[in-house]
Amino acid sequence: MSSVTTTPTRTPSGAATGGGPQGPADDGRIGLRAHLRHIGALSRRYALQIKADPESMFEVVLMPIVFVLLFTFVFGGAISGSGNQDVYVNYLVPGLMAMMGLNIAMAVGTGVNDDFKKGVMDRFRAMPIARSSVLIAKIVVEIGRMLIAMAIMLGMGFALGLTLHGSVLQLLAAVGLSLVFGASLMWIFILLGLTLQTAQAVQGMAMMVLMPLQFGSSIFAPTTSMPGWLQSFTNVNPLSNLADAARHLINNEGPVAQPVMVTLAWAVGITLVTAPLAVRKFRNKT
Repeated sequence: MSSVTTTPTRTPSGAATGGGPQGPADDGRIGLRAHLRHIGALSRRYALQIKADPESMFEVVLMPIVFVLLFTFVFGGAISGSGNQDVYVNYLVPGLMAMMGLNIAMAVGTGVNDDFKKGVMDRFRAMPIARSSVLIAKIVVEIGRMLIAMAIMLGMGFALGLTLHGSVLQLLAAVGLSLVFGASLMWIFILLGLTLQTAQAVQGMAMMVLMPLQFGSSIFAPTTSMPGWLQSFTNVNPLSNLADAARHLINNEGPVAQPVMVTLAWAVGITLVTAPLAVRKFRNKT
């Protein structure tokens, strides 16, 4: 009786085959078509998770309704000056489009942190797929959730008197701009979710960021009555630029190009800085 020893063969990249399971793939070894296929498969998995747990959609469905009703009836009469809440609705709803992405992005960070606690992300990292595809698929699904929230919020706004003074294309441009900026914010919170130890820590850190950005902006009220130092902050606050851009597009008033370009610059800059950091953290997290 003789024994036969097999020697694993080597692929051109130097990885062993035939001697055991292949190790995790590196992003640089995967082509664009395979990368897109991975993103599609993972996006479908995340979507099926939402289908299996419809309660996860409660915040997406209820949050825009509560925000529009609450701020319209609490602040509408006082801020509009004339008591005409329709005027304030046209001011508020485009601003809430800017806030919606920030709130959903926070949920992305806590979700990623929770997935690591459950071992889901370790399973993904053991598969021969691009590391970035896991995070991009998460963002794709969250953009879909954000789009649903936007549709509900706009529907609620129209029910309360929102008037579209611009064209439908301008409305779609405002929605698209909000989605692009919201996607860039998701990379920040994914990085937080990968860096901090618990979902509670992610949520606490997120609230420290959310509060000054939301209320130190032009989302809820004009900034002209604010103190000078606060106006200086609102002028550089990217949420103010996004709210103003959406407001100008929907109401067809004021200069549009400047706030749109500033918002896009913020979105590109945030993504270029935080996306590589998030992918690297995802690859090396223990």
